[in-house]
Amino acid sequence: METVESFDVVVLGAGSGGERLAGLLAEAGRSVAVVEAERIGGECPYTACIPSKAMLRAASARHDAARLVSLGGAATAVELDDDALAWQSAVRRRDAQAGHRDDSGAAQELASKGITVVRGRGRVTSPGTVEVDGRRLSYGDLVLATGSTPVRPEIEGLDAVDAWTSDDALTSSERPASLLVLGGGAIGCELAQVYARFGVEVVLVESGEQLLGGEEPRVAAAMADLLRDDGVEVRLGVGVARVESGARAHLDDGSALDVERVLVATGRNPVTDGLEPLSLMLRDDGAIEVDDQCRAQEHVFAIGDVTGVAPYTHAANYQADVVADVLLGGDRRVDLRAVPRCVYTDPPVASVGSWNRDGSVSACVNLAEVPRVETDGARAGLLVLTTDGEVLIGAAAFGLHADEWLAEATLAVRARVPLDVLVDVVRPFPTVGEAYLPAVKELIATARR
Repeated sequence: METVESFDVVVLGAGSGGERLAGLLAEAGRSVAVVEAERIGGECPYTACIPSKAMLRAASARHDAARLVSLGGAATAVELDDDALAWQSAVRRRDAQAGHRDDSGAAQELASKGITVVRGRGRVTSPGTVEVDGRRLSYGDLVLATGSTPVRPEIEGLDAVDAWTSDDALTSSERPASLLVLGGGAIGCELAQVYARFGVEVVLVESGEQLLGGEEPRVAAAMADLLRDDGVEVRLGVGVARVESGARAHLDDGSALDVERVLVATGRNPVTDGLEPLSLMLRDDGAIEVDDQCRAQEHVFAIGDVTGVAPYTHAANYQADVVADVLLGGDRRVDLRAVPRCVYTDPPVASVGSWNRDGSVSACVNLAEVPRVETDGARAGLLVLTTDGEVLIGAAAFGLHADEWLAEATLAVRARVPLDVLVDVVRPFPTVGEAYLPAVKELIATARR
């Protein structure tokens, strides 16, 4: 008789959320198996978040070094070395930060907690059973943390060229002389800035009318200005009609571009292959439909990118915490009103909540009015706050350390902090977060006329 291994919980996918959830359950005494075909920890530590931030930091350091005199750090200009040499230095640091894409330590950490790590691609053969390369696992509860995969747009000729995804870009040591970035979302903007600051000729093509999808238009426009100032040619409202071998791209406005490399950053699709026997409810975008406890059906939960609700590591970890609580007898529920969204360019964009709800009003403050921006020699940027008249429902910022000081707005949106409380908060001087006071004052004045 074929052996079946039984577990309280089987987690399909050991990305950030799956890894976190497995640890929480094991620490509470549950028997847990984690199934992963690639790396423990998912893409974030190895081919996404961590290596991209390492490269962005290197690009930022090089950018600041070029203006060292204006920042008062030197009396005479510093001569930077060749872009290609500097790139290799940045790549070495990137790979060290990413642990050289070796997940053995992460796997050992899971095993040390008593978690069974199963390498391979898992598929559900029937409700209650998962098979991995002939190995059968039964579960009381199943958690789907299968993540997402890069979208490859249907562009004539694209399959005939060696186009990169972001994963390719963040694992390669190659520095192309010229680069066409398809897509103006967070990944496209971040990588466009990295390559441009290391001397690559970059063209970013976005078919929409602004960068960063549905983000606040003034903030999106500020991002476009930043990239252009860094030397990126930003083309909005235009798509790629076809690509010829040798990476000659024909745009749908009739123009053509000759580049050395094409980078596809047009989004990601949820991975649901191998789950068919569960007859899950899928949304139009292919994501698994879940309730506010991440339940897809009885004894089946889904977290992370495969749910399509908030494709960020911090959102996956949050969902993991909720599911762990539910599986351990609690009644915690997901609240997605205040999941922050960040683009880690220099300076970054950060936003939370909504800026275009019916009946809402907004206020905008130019960060040039904030002393800390001037002392740091930083790009001015802006802060936009949105209210329903009583509480903050959204915030969007572009500027120095915006990804950090957005935390105040995130808490205010989540906790529904009244505007009268926000205007009474004392913030340290000099910090960029001081921008909240004039913004909230303007918001109150506008909303209560």
